[in-house]
Amino acid sequence: MTYKRGVLILAVLMLSSMILSACSGGGDKKGASGDQVELRLGYYSSAQTDAKMQELVKKFQDSHPNIKVKTESSPYGQFFQKLDTQIAAGNAPDVWLSDGVLVPKYAERGALKDLTELIGKDLKHDDYYGLDFNKDAAGKYWGVPQGIQIGVLYYNKDMFDAAKVTYPTTDWTWDDLKAAAEKLTLDAAGKPATDPQFDGKKVAQYGLTFFSITEGWMPVLKSFGGGVLDPTLTKSVINSPENKKALDWIVDGMKRHLLPTPADLKSFQSNMAPFPSKAAAMRIGIYARTLDANNAGLNYDVTLLPKGPDGKRFSPVIANSWVINKKAEGKLGDAAWEWVKYWATEDEAQKEWASLGEAVPVKKSVANSEQFLNGKPANKKAFLDSFEFAGTLDVNAVWSEWVGKFNDNINRAFQGEVPPDQALSSADKDVQQVLDEFYKKK
Repeated sequence: MTYKRGVLILAVLMLSSMILSACSGGGDKKGASGDQVELRLGYYSSAQTDAKMQELVKKFQDSHPNIKVKTESSPYGQFFQKLDTQIAAGNAPDVWLSDGVLVPKYAERGALKDLTELIGKDLKHDDYYGLDFNKDAAGKYWGVPQGIQIGVLYYNKDMFDAAKVTYPTTDWTWDDLKAAAEKLTLDAAGKPATDPQFDGKKVAQYGLTFFSITEGWMPVLKSFGGGVLDPTLTKSVINSPENKKALDWIVDGMKRHLLPTPADLKSFQSNMAPFPSKAAAMRIGIYARTLDANNAGLNYDVTLLPKGPDGKRFSPVIANSWVINKKAEGKLGDAAWEWVKYWATEDEAQKEWASLGEAVPVKKSVANSEQFLNGKPANKKAFLDSFEFAGTLDVNAVWSEWVGKFNDNINRAFQGEVPPDQALSSADKDVQQVLDEFYKKK
């Protein structure tokens, strides 16, 4: 009896152990195993963002005691330069924060894990902004947004008041904007561009500051019905009538000194400086520009970007995203996804990051909360409303390369060196060459 009772007790203990083991398995936050996993986490940072990221890493580790996170961070330019070297050497972090425009670069070069199945299993699509901005033409998802930059129209209320110009409305077209910019552009003597005596060589205040792709020509081209690449992102559509109309609109504004040319911007500390330094009444700006405007103490607000000639509207989006190294497999891959899932699903993490004020939160419930919507600018909801007509910057594997070629050509039109149609024709050929050099080798 003693022997049988001992066997029975042992069996019960073994069964209890199995039940406890099952309960602490793949279903909880610790992942599929209680074994310790070291996760290499890479991200670009500043002094302000790094402190907050370290706080969130600690909270993640507290709730995931089997995952030890080793962080690797550096300023933006240094981070991505080093990352390219690490990827080439097969030694990249297990999970890293990618600029949204670079996600296709890593995906199409085979460096990233396909997250389609994981996203479908663990994330409710309708709970988030921007998931589809990391989806390729084949429907595969390569990243989960960490924070979103989306473009709106910023305007300085004091400058509008001084010029007796009505604030921008959601009904504005680009021509309405230009008509307002005429009254808001002032020379050194305080004369507006509408005055016959206006001196365009001595502009003290521009109606609209205009910078490069995201906060410059892309929203105008797209809202005029144009763009750069076709839906496959492998063919140029630059040389189109719609783009010609858009470029004519831009060049006309620059000729009349309502918008600064690339050369004009060189007189400022940075290309982003005209609006916060009160040298421009309006700007096309992503969400992060609220930081400079707030720090400068501007009396400003934001609204939707203007409509094109046919009523089309376009807001540029950059979905900076967490991506996972394709080589992160097994327990390491599980740990990497736990970090991404923690960031996306935990309201606390979303709210903590939103407190920095540098990006629109990914989770809709947090983005629509009073915590996010309160404060300056008053109309923060314009950022959220802009998702209705938002799109990427035609990002693909060679985005940086084709943008460089496009800018080289288009800036010649901005400087008055060549007519717009010639600039578009040259840009079309140069961009297509970049695309062909990459995609025809695949």
